[in-house]
Amino acid sequence: MIKRTLYFGNPAYLKTRDEQIVIAYPDTKEEKTVPIEDTGVVILDHQQITISQGLLAKLMANNVAVIGCDTSHHPTGLFLPLSGNILQSARFKTQIDVSEPLKKQLWQQTIQSKIENQAFLLDKYNIPSKNMKLWAKEVRSGDPDNYEARAAAYYWKNIFGSSSVFNGRDDYEAISPFTRERYGEPPNNMLNYAYAILRACTARALVGSGLLPTLGIHHRNQYNAYCLADDIMEPYRPFADAIVRGILDNETPLFTLDTALKKQLLALPAVDVEIEGHRSPLMVALSTTTASLVACFEKKRRDIAYPVFALEY
Repeated sequence: MIKRTLYFGNPAYLKTRDEQIVIAYPDTKEEKTVPIEDTGVVILDHQQITISQGLLAKLMANNVAVIGCDTSHHPTGLFLPLSGNILQSARFKTQIDVSEPLKKQLWQQTIQSKIENQAFLLDKYNIPSKNMKLWAKEVRSGDPDNYEARAAAYYWKNIFGSSSVFNGRDDYEAISPFTRERYGEPPNNMLNYAYAILRACTARALVGSGLLPTLGIHHRNQYNAYCLADDIMEPYRPFADAIVRGILDNETPLFTLDTALKKQLLALPAVDVEIEGHRSPLMVALSTTTASLVACFEKKRRDIAYPVFALEY
C-alpha cells in the first residue's frame, strides 16, 4: 500500500493518541487525526511546530521518515529508525562484507538505468537521445569512463532548454541550456526539494530492508550519512525531473517554493513507475529495489530491480 506524505507548513502541535497522529493548530481547538500506519514521510516546514517524543517514537517504530526544514524552507535533516528489519544485524554484516567487484558491478547497473531513464524523458519531449542510449550500453563495471557525467552534461543542457537543434555531429545542443547547480537559478530550487523527498523515501526503504543507508556502493564521502541512499536513488531522479518539467510546461511561478508548488513536488512518492514488469507507485518500487539489493549482497541474484517509465507516461 502506498504510504502518505504529510506536509506541515504552519504552526502546529503534533502528538499521538490511539495509534494516530493528532494535529492541533494554535488558532483553533479542532483536532485532526491521521493513522500512523498509513504514513511514510512527514515534512516539518515551520519553526513553530511542536512534536511530542511519544509521536516520534511511534513514527520510528513504523519506519516513517521525518524531514526537518530550515528557515528558508529547504529540507536540512532526516530522522530515521535505528532498527527497521528483524534481520538487520545479519544484513549489516553482509553489507559490510560486500566485495569491491560486486559494488562496481552494481554501480554499473545503477548508472545504466539512470541514463536510460534520462534518455526516455528526453524522448518524451522529442529531444534527440541516441547518444544517451549508446552511452548507457557502454558503461563498464564501476563506470571508469565516467559516462554518468558525460550523460549528465548533455541531459541538463537539453531537458529544460526551450528547444534543441542538431549541430551536424553525433551530439546536440540546446538553444537555452540549463545549468544544474545546487544553489543555482530556478528550477534548481524545485529539483533540490524533489530530490530531498526522494532521498528520504530511499533511505526509508533501505532501513526497511535492513540495510545501513550510510555504507554506499559508490558514494564514499565521510561526512555523508546517506551514501547508499544517494547511490540507489540515482535511477529514480528522472522521475523527479519529469515532475519539474511538467511544472515548467504549465508555466507555474518558479522563484518561490510556495505551498502550491510544494504540493506538486510532494506527489513524487505516488508517481506510477514500472518495475520488474509491474506498475507500482514510486515509494513501493523503492522497497522492491532495496529488497533486490539485499538479494544481490547475499548473492541470490545478480541484478538490482530498477524502475522504468511506464510506456503511456
